[in-house]
Amino acid sequence: MEKPTLLITVISSLLLLCSYSADAEIYKWIDEQGKVHFTDNPPSNKQAEEVKLKINTYSSVEIKPLVERLGKANKVVMYSAEWCGICKQAKQYFRKNNIAYVSYDVEKSRTGKMDFKLLGGKSIPVIIVGNKRMNGFNISKFDKLYKDQKKQNATEG
Repeated sequence: MEKPTLLITVISSLLLLCSYSADAEIYKWIDEQGKVHFTDNPPSNKQAEEVKLKINTYSSVEIKPLVERLGKANKVVMYSAEWCGICKQAKQYFRKNNIAYVSYDVEKSRTGKMDFKLLGGKSIPVIIVGNKRMNGFNISKFDKLYKDQKKQNATEG
């Protein structure tokens, strides 16, 4: 009778440990040549700062000046950086699916830096569709956001 109780206790403990979510940490550091690196472990011989990430969150956003500048409310706008792999995936998806978009580099473009700051951006990509905002990029979530915006534009127009 003691062995089944021990087995149940061990299995319960393992299941409990597996149920905790992993909290990934990302560190930003600069090498001797001035190149910026992002890694999941801080280097032992360099000073690194921890980067806090928020991914795939939605919120309503007021972007009238942005819409007026672009001239179209239904255009997809992305704030990105050249080194960002997720940004590259999003752009590739937009091109493959003939989705009109404008991309602003948050490091190299004055407009990109300014808008990103006004939007309170903390990580990239930030994708704007109509008056909705998506932090990060996920195909199914983007598709829903994009289709909802197209429906809204069709009923308004």
